[in-house]
This record gives sequence, C-alpha cells and structure tokens, in this order.
Amino acid sequence: MGKARVLVADDHTLVAHAFKNLLEPNYEVVGTVSDGRALLRVAHETKPDIVILDLGMPLLNGADAGQELKRVMPHIKILVVTMNEDYELAAYALKHWAAGFLLKKSAGSELAKAIHEILAGKRYVTPKVAQRLLDEFVRDPRPYHAKQLTIRQREVLQLLAEGRTMKEVSGILNVSARTVAFHKYRIMEEFSLKTNSDLIKLAIREHIINPP
Repeated sequence: MGKARVLVADDHTLVAHAFKNLLEPNYEVVGTVSDGRALLRVAHETKPDIVILDLGMPLLNGADAGQELKRVMPHIKILVVTMNEDYELAAYALKHWAAGFLLKKSAGSELAKAIHEILAGKRYVTPKVAQRLLDEFVRDPRPYHAKQLTIRQREVLQLLAEGRTMKEVSGILNVSARTVAFHKYRIMEEFSLKTNSDLIKLAIREHIINPP
C-alpha cells in the first residue's frame, strides 16, 4: 500500500515548506497552496487523502474553502492547523467538515499523531481546544448555530475586506459588478453597517479575515 497523499494549504510559505519537510518521510506531499481558491483547484487535480488547512488564507478563507472542499470531495479528510483558538469556530468546523483541529504552536509529534488518527478514521482535537469545547458544552449544551451570512455573501465580504474593488471582485467570482454591489449593500443593510471600515470589522468578527 502506497503512502497517504497530503496537500498543504497555508499562505505562509515558510510554514507550508516546514510542513512539507516534516511530512515527506512518511507521506506523499502532492502540493502546497497559498489561498482557498487554489486549494479547491489543486485538490481536484491531485485528489489527496488528507488536507492540512490553515484558516487565514486570502481570496477564499480556510473555513469556507474547507466547507466547499468537503461538499465537492466528501472522501477527503481535512485537518485544520491554525493559530486561531476560537472554540466556536472549532466546534463549527468539526461538526460540518473538519476531521481534526490542531494549533500551530503544537509540537510536530502532535501533527503526526493527528494525521495518523484521522487517516485511521478517527477524529483529533488538540487537548487545549478539546477541553474548552467540553467546558462550553457543559455550561451550555445547545448546538452551535451557524452565522447568518450566506456562502456568496462571505465570498464577497472577504474580497472587499481584503481591499479589492467591486470590479475586481466581480472578475474573481465571475459575476457582474451589479451582483457584487447587491451583495455588499445587502450585507450592510442586514448588519446595520455604515462604512467600508464596518465591513472589515464584520469580516474579522466572522473569522473571514485575520485581524491586521
């Protein structure tokens, strides 16, 4: 039986290469990508067994890219490796599309353990996040509720928050500028936003982009 195939998605080149070097003795690293849209394209081309996924990526953030990847290629296992310790984000990802959640400050040996567990059909959550999830569930056992933004709204919001013009957004998403404007002003109306600065704050609060 051949080595498991791994695709690394992280917008920090040094981190992506470090993961590649760490994994290559035991796994076949089929590629590294630096944004969410490239992830969807390369995953379709290379068909990995598992994706190592950072959440804070440009063009399409890791959370939305991971959800879309799981929808179109449900057999792929996705391991989130992030600096973000937000337990609500972890809970949503694990419920809907991720098989594991790991922090970047974890040891390399924990990454190897997580991949091994996930490829064996199990789940893996780094202990610190797992304890927080347990604590919050005991305090409030109600299921986590998804955010109110639609997938298309999240795409538009991310690109605008990254500083792209509506014309640039329309080209990236292959829709008309009028459609982009519709989504922008619908978001502003629904969330009572007044300025582009408010849009950026919303994108940060919804974990669509990272804080500056």
